[in-house]
Amino acid sequence: MIKNIFFSVLFLISASASAAPSLTGVDANTAVDPETGIRLPAGFKATVFADDVGRLRHIVVADNGWLYGALARRKEGMGAVAIYDPDGDGKSNERIYFAKGIQGTGMGIYDGYLYFSTDVSVLRWKLPERGAPEGIPELIAYGFNEERQHAAKSFALDGMGSLYVNVGAPSNACMKEMRKKGSPGMRPCPILKNYGGIWKFDASKQDQDQMKDGLLFATGIRNAMAIDWNPHANSLYITPHGRDSLLELFPELYTAEQSAELPAEELHKVSEGADMGWPYSYYDQFKKERMVMPEYGGDGETVATEGQQPIAAFPGHWAPNDMLFARKATMPAEYHTGAFIGFHGSWNRAPLPQQGYRIAYVPMDSAGNVTGDWVTFADGFAGVDVIKSPRDAKHRPMGLAEGADGALYVSSLMSGGRVWKITYEGK
Repeated sequence: MIKNIFFSVLFLISASASAAPSLTGVDANTAVDPETGIRLPAGFKATVFADDVGRLRHIVVADNGWLYGALARRKEGMGAVAIYDPDGDGKSNERIYFAKGIQGTGMGIYDGYLYFSTDVSVLRWKLPERGAPEGIPELIAYGFNEERQHAAKSFALDGMGSLYVNVGAPSNACMKEMRKKGSPGMRPCPILKNYGGIWKFDASKQDQDQMKDGLLFATGIRNAMAIDWNPHANSLYITPHGRDSLLELFPELYTAEQSAELPAEELHKVSEGADMGWPYSYYDQFKKERMVMPEYGGDGETVATEGQQPIAAFPGHWAPNDMLFARKATMPAEYHTGAFIGFHGSWNRAPLPQQGYRIAYVPMDSAGNVTGDWVTFADGFAGVDVIKSPRDAKHRPMGLAEGADGALYVSSLMSGGRVWKITYEGK
């Protein structure tokens, strides 16, 4: 009982701490907006930019205001959508589906091209002056194996000619027998040859094979769906999905409360050659240490020597699915150089309620150093107070994008698919 109270108190301190007096995030005493279904900090306003779009994944906004989104499931036979708001009222009324016969996750713009990732490739079209691209896309990167777990290829573009592709590991902890109680982890983990890392490519070169032409930029990463290039610090940042099932696989080592909170979701600055530590270690946000994974002899108390320390940490199983560094500086100064992180929401905290389902903000300086505790920037997406299963949620944040006017766009693939537009209206 004492242990459970200890974990609960620590979590509440972490979740409610503010970065500075001027950065407090959402006010828990304010009501969720009944029209948009979400709650924002004072001075911010949201509109429902588009509804019933389809199962939206990542999104990007061109300088002319057209929003492009990848679809996890084809709609009208198409795997992507272009959306526009011609009168600027925050609610779109033009929509064009494209990318016939394909579907995917990643969306990005660089050097006049629209980039799109499927589970096995990265493609690009010439960015049109308006509307949706046409014709057959160019193949930029390929050779990724088709998998059932962690197959989505999120990516980041650094604006200087390089493309960074997340290749998730189709595994929980690189066990000899996947997710089987008592099965040990493999050392060395053979999966890390082709998976569990970030591969770097030339953003403008066609027909690059993952293993022949790509550079393994960083490893030890289970699945970095949330990935972005920080233009202020000129570096790559990721927030990977942590491992699951500590209680189910090791009930003698972890309580239900510990299994719900551990391991932390980790924010990392990524340099070439970095090793985040998966599958040999995880980060414990309460001990503030990397711990040895139980599949590799850990007992919840043994500090690991493998893996990189994160620069910030979040409660376990929140499922970070996108990250955004603002470029336009139209929000208050405290939001200019930090990271917005969209948490899709957990499924693996049972028997405790699921959590996440929000946009968090991590304050940073222009050098990419964290300057305070993270805050919740937007919540209410789930539409219910207690979430036993992800199916209970009305919406789950999925993609983040910034408009030419500095507005923040958020996508959801639940309830038919929705996009919110968030602007700062304060002084």
